Amino acid sequence: MLKVLAEQTKGYRRDSALTPIFMILEVVLETMIPLLMGSIIDNGVEKGDMNHIIKMGIYMVIAAGLGLFTGLMGAKYGARASTGLAKNLRKTMFEKIQTYSFSNIDKYSTAGLVTRLTTDVTNVQNAYQMLLRMFVRAPATLVFAMTMAFRISSKLSMVYLGAVFFLTIVLTIGIPLVSKYFTKVFKKYDALNASVQENISGIRVVKAFVREDFEKTKFGKASQNIYNLFLKAENITILMSPVMMITIYTCILLISWLGAKVIVQNVMSTGDLMALLTYCLNILSSLMIVSFMFIMLTMSSAAAKRIVEVITEEPTVKNPENPICEVKDGSVEFKNVFFKYNQGDEGENVLSDVSLSIKSGETIGIIGGTGSAKSTLVSLISRLYDATDGEVLVGGINVKDYDLEELRNKVAVVLQKNVLFSGSILENLRWGNLNATEEQCREACELACADEFIEKLPEKYETHIEQGGTNVSGGQRQRLCIARALLKNPKILILDDSTSAVDTATDAKIRQAFKDKIPDTTKIIIAQRISSVQHADKIIVLDEGKVNGFGSHDELVKTNNIYREVYESQTNGNGDFDENGGED
Repeated sequence: MLKVLAEQTKGYRRDSALTPIFMILEVVLETMIPLLMGSIIDNGVEKGDMNHIIKMGIYMVIAAGLGLFTGLMGAKYGARASTGLAKNLRKTMFEKIQTYSFSNIDKYSTAGLVTRLTTDVTNVQNAYQMLLRMFVRAPATLVFAMTMAFRISSKLSMVYLGAVFFLTIVLTIGIPLVSKYFTKVFKKYDALNASVQENISGIRVVKAFVREDFEKTKFGKASQNIYNLFLKAENITILMSPVMMITIYTCILLISWLGAKVIVQNVMSTGDLMALLTYCLNILSSLMIVSFMFIMLTMSSAAAKRIVEVITEEPTVKNPENPICEVKDGSVEFKNVFFKYNQGDEGENVLSDVSLSIKSGETIGIIGGTGSAKSTLVSLISRLYDATDGEVLVGGINVKDYDLEELRNKVAVVLQKNVLFSGSILENLRWGNLNATEEQCREACELACADEFIEKLPEKYETHIEQGGTNVSGGQRQRLCIARALLKNPKILILDDSTSAVDTATDAKIRQAFKDKIPDTTKIIIAQRISSVQHADKIIVLDEGKVNGFGSHDELVKTNNIYREVYESQTNGNGDFDENGGED
């Protein structure tokens, strides 16, 4: 873990090195002040030597001024180093997430990844700054002050060693207890963020069903869980605080009592005793700071582990060493394909022994009930997932042999959940082709029947789309996503139930446009409506992850019981493949 985090300091290592140097210089200068003060008392005040007082006073001012300067420089470089680390961590995590396959993304919740990019990074940032500054300053103060104290009186300084030993035992017992609760806290943060994200993204549904009070209660419970865990951790921390204060005051009393005795015996001067008491405060307050630093590091180590998990997660889908960079045509073949989401020994197969052959330029319909793995099947074509067993071929070549970018550019997928991003319609369309001209965008929109509503908008193609496409209807959002996919000029176009919110007349117009304008592109259409796929060259009937039928509409009506029952039920007015509709 430390090696991964150390790599993220790149570009800020100079700042990271300068910070502790300045902090040590600050400690050295501050350690000199009690000695100078003792000299003023012993050689100036008691002897009535005003020149010595002024001389030592000037030295004290210089030491204090230089100490202030080095402290400020330490703070400056520490801030730069810690914020630089946070910037690198967020950048590295975000870039790594972009390489994830669907399997990797399924492993982490969206809320969990957001927490890692925000709360966890902030905790590590704060801990790193304290590590460079306070975790250097406090031990350095402890060492220098202890050295100076032993120089003045080794016998009296043994009191400090006893206090250090006692507080070390207290910390050894208390820190693991606190660590246990902080580890749990971050998991609860994920649940809290998930509750917020779900509520905000589904706020229209919440209001439509008047479930505001229910959502408030759910959020309250998630927030209460975090409160309870933090309270338990803080209670342990609070118990440690009075123990430390008692130890400090005990040391002061012991040093004062023992010091008074040695002064009476003329073994030690008053100035030395004053310096010793000052070092006592320095030593014990430094130990107190170190203890709280350990608590902070314990909390941040839990956050750091979660960050490192994301950075070191290996994508399950990778580019081959010598990838093929050209997709010859849009033919697709499945050879004895099996797939399960859990790639280990556990878990059932979602797809079982699928064997299919699709010619380039064909229009293929896929129909099946909810959970029949329709979306999973087409996800294997563009390697959003990899088959557990068997082969998926595109253009006669195993998809695992292609360059990922080339493959996904030639296999355009319009997913079930249509996502638009904040920006103009043109900006959203150009996700399909960054260099597409406005004319090309218009042609794609005509094919997807999106031009019909765009031309009616006041700003037409410059109309601003809100995040998630909330200011356009479901059907309009689907058509824009289809147009965006067409701009990739794909060899294979996959529509995963992407016309479900479009009326049947528009659906028919889109299918006809595909037939006329992109005849060489292989079209794979997942649908719940028989009318959306009945004119396809062939139709795949999936049932519980297995191919139950594969043929034309007329063939399946005659030979496939599942397809025939659905066709008859829909022509009698039922409408969808499932009674309840739904997604895979």
